[in-house]
Amino acid sequence: MPTEFAAKVFALVDGTDAAGFSRLFSPKGSMRFGNNEPMIGPEEIEAGVSGFFGAIKGLRHRVVREWYTGPDAIIEELVDYYRLTGDTVTVPAVTMWHVDESGLIDDFRVYFDLAPLFA
Repeated sequence: MPTEFAAKVFALVDGTDAAGFSRLFSPKGSMRFGNNEPMIGPEEIEAGVSGFFGAIKGLRHRVVREWYTGPDAIIEELVDYYRLTGDTVTVPAVTMWHVDESGLIDDFRVYFDLAPLFA
């Protein structure tokens, strides 16, 4: 069962709410998605995440395990991606984030292989 904050993060992503998700970030917060260059700041994160959401029909995260050390989180999950073609691909992933003293994310990283999604 994910923590309250993790549940909020994944609910916003699974709801394809790029604007709501971006509001979880500090003004200089960064998000690195796979091997892509980091997106910096809520506006850039919202634009980048919105672009990704346009390439899929939807997605759903299932948390497998969580680890926390102070303000740092590591979340192992299985992500079901609903393709525009109508089929589903499940990809294992690890998401890590750091929350600053104001409670906002200042560093967010997602590690996974999306090749199966676009194969």
